[in-house]
Amino acid sequence: MSLRALRRGLTASASVLAGSMAVGTAHAQQAVTLGEISVVATSPVGSGGGNSSRVQNFNEAAPIAASTAPAGTVVAAPRLRGSEQPLYKIPSTVETVTAQDVQADLGTNNVVATLARRTPALNISDSQGNSNRPDVTYRGFVASPVQGVPQGLAVYQNGVRINEAFGDIVNFDLIPPQAIQRIDVVTGNPVFGLNALGGAVNIQMKNGFTWQGTEISAWGGSDARTAGYLEYGKVSGPWSFYFTGDGLNDRGWRYESPSTIGRMYGDIGYRSQDAEFHLIGMAARSYFGAAAATPVDFTRNDPRAIFTYPQTTTTEVGTIQLTGRVDISPTWDLAGNAYFRRFHQTYVDGNDGNFEQCSRQSSFRGFLCFEDDGFTRAPNQTQLAFRNQFLILGQQNRAVPFTANVPYGTLDVTNTQATGYGGSLQAANRDTLFGFNNAFIVGGSIDAANYSFKSSSTLGVINPNLSITTDPNNPFYGTIPGLGTSFIRTAGALGIAPSSVNGSNLYLGLYTQDTLDLTDRLSVTAGARLNFARIQSEDLTGFSPDVTGTHYFNKINPVAGLTYRFFDALNLYGSYSESNRAPTPLELACANPDRPCLLPNSLVADPPLKQVTGKTYEVGFRGQLPNTYDGGIITYKIGAFRTDLSNDILSIATPGNAARAYFVNVPATQRQGIEVGGEYTADYLRVYANYALVDATFQFNGTLSSPNNPLAVDGAIQVTRGNSVPLVPNHQIKAGFDYYITPEWQVGLYLQAFSSSFYRGDESNLNRKLPPYYVMNFQTKYQVTKNLEIFGLITNLTNNRYATFGTFAEPGPVAGNLVINNARTTTLSQPFSVYGGFKYAFGADPVPMSPEPIIRKY
Repeated sequence: MSLRALRRGLTASASVLAGSMAVGTAHAQQAVTLGEISVVATSPVGSGGGNSSRVQNFNEAAPIAASTAPAGTVVAAPRLRGSEQPLYKIPSTVETVTAQDVQADLGTNNVVATLARRTPALNISDSQGNSNRPDVTYRGFVASPVQGVPQGLAVYQNGVRINEAFGDIVNFDLIPPQAIQRIDVVTGNPVFGLNALGGAVNIQMKNGFTWQGTEISAWGGSDARTAGYLEYGKVSGPWSFYFTGDGLNDRGWRYESPSTIGRMYGDIGYRSQDAEFHLIGMAARSYFGAAAATPVDFTRNDPRAIFTYPQTTTTEVGTIQLTGRVDISPTWDLAGNAYFRRFHQTYVDGNDGNFEQCSRQSSFRGFLCFEDDGFTRAPNQTQLAFRNQFLILGQQNRAVPFTANVPYGTLDVTNTQATGYGGSLQAANRDTLFGFNNAFIVGGSIDAANYSFKSSSTLGVINPNLSITTDPNNPFYGTIPGLGTSFIRTAGALGIAPSSVNGSNLYLGLYTQDTLDLTDRLSVTAGARLNFARIQSEDLTGFSPDVTGTHYFNKINPVAGLTYRFFDALNLYGSYSESNRAPTPLELACANPDRPCLLPNSLVADPPLKQVTGKTYEVGFRGQLPNTYDGGIITYKIGAFRTDLSNDILSIATPGNAARAYFVNVPATQRQGIEVGGEYTADYLRVYANYALVDATFQFNGTLSSPNNPLAVDGAIQVTRGNSVPLVPNHQIKAGFDYYITPEWQVGLYLQAFSSSFYRGDESNLNRKLPPYYVMNFQTKYQVTKNLEIFGLITNLTNNRYATFGTFAEPGPVAGNLVINNARTTTLSQPFSVYGGFKYAFGADPVPMSPEPIIRKY
């Protein structure tokens, strides 16, 4: 079955399946929803299986065997395994999102919405104008689906790194939210390997041992959204099976911005007394429309306005994975995984061409040139030869005649493919050491990928409605009958040129970590990881020979920390760690200001970039106050952090044309801040609130290019030590509650508030900021019967008009009567939206009507 057929079928079938399912399925096991737990995996490999549980006391009696447990039973792990540690022994910050949290945002069908709502110091920047594809910024470090955004977070799914091979991008939209068991955001731990500068996002998915039952859900609402999923889990003796599939379709709240998503995820598990194995498969496809910021001159008149289009992104991924764990002895276990991953993305983007008649100094007066005043002539190059390099060449290398009053545009297409494979192996031991309790792990990982990247630009015209089209009857616009597509390039291949690059990545890691309990209250942790990276690229066009090359990076990253548990209500932690990330193939191949890239459309040059290195310090307190008001539990945390980066990588716009950019190392940047949070949980109420101060700054004095910044001088801005990193609000507040009005009826209200931040391209901090904003979401659900639940969700309850992303565009006429007078461009957030739907669980046991208290052992 194709993914397109799956997407359509799931959306329709989830809506009608409840009426067509036979009554005879009533004996199916009830779905089990697991709460937050006190055990955290301190490495990607984790426990190697489905042992997530509500462990309240590790000295409890042995659990019921999976094969004999009654329906709906949550099976606890008999002991800690692998890299699992109680939270009170982890010397850094851990933020957890549970399946219950994800369900509260069901109408969004988006796990990023849950992360943003619950996690301190995490904000989103919606550069794409689509809530399914925002940049996730945690403590000033980014995980983004957009090629060209420097990535500072490592993301793992079931122990496999899912930062894609070519640009380290992260596609959260390809993960089915209903299949998520829990998400841990872990900081200060180099064991998670490359990109963990700001931390790692570790996603653990459900399997048949942790979730049993049959459930369907369907919902719809604003912007013609229809969505639904089917979920099934079962245990049969030592075997388990889990499957889920979902689909979503809407037209988007902005013009020309539809979203279509289809996803499948499955897990076959086997468990014996001393081993557990899982075979996991996933396939997903997403399609999104217009994806860019819009000039404020346009959105002032119509908030739904976009800039030039088409802008479509089609992404497909398929993964197969084998994970396993074996108890070698009562104190040793071995865990590992192996995977194969296939990634394919096509991006079509209509852009302003920024073309003009060749200058009088050129011998090609009367023909079309590309920004021939935007680059610097080489010392040994004549003025005439330099000018001629910017001549636009079309089919058969013919110069393109200039026509006055034509709003030139381009249709830019990229195609990225990557095939990745690898695995990891980890041994863990819990013998005593010199009479002290001790937890030791040692492991290694290998991640390899082959990739290809192709891009091209076709000459087009910007129409009055801002669409960019080509004319088959014109030999320079688009497709020529009998000759194929007319790709354009500059004579010097300095700004525009088709690209075709093949390459490979090889990432190796070796790590070890040990936690020693010096007393029953004091634990000391120490460890290190060796990262090795080899990146190879080969230019296949002949236009960019400098792209061809092999680069090597390596670093040993240590970690050291301690925790002291004064008592359950007061736990101290502190740590020091180091981290690194290697430049991506995209960054390495686009690092020359004289040969910039139309991101992500061209790869043209390959000067060396240095790897980014980080040093992180953390200290804080956390604890739990049980049996407080009305028998509830209060958990709290307060902490401070600081990360110093050397050789940070930035994306810089080129003088003369902001659409083209290159990557550069800068000497130093810094992220530091404070996080404070608290939560009260009872059997009928959960209330939470947290605050984060995030101070992300540049730690150098220098000049950067930002040609469209209104306050730039000759296209350049001056950065001063202490200037703020754009798009990172200093002050961030999250608060909310879930309350059961009756045992069947629950309501929730969630608030997020952020202070102002600077526009991208304003690293000098001289322009007006993006304004501060707040957003409120409301959700409710009602248990109609033991099997049927109806729910509703309202996002942006107060219909605030705010922007989370801003940058600058070149002022001037565009097409027709459209003119950009104000250089600021923003992406407004989705307005007031309403969704409603139902969930139906097939089973004889009732769904729990109220949440159990969330017990965390400190």
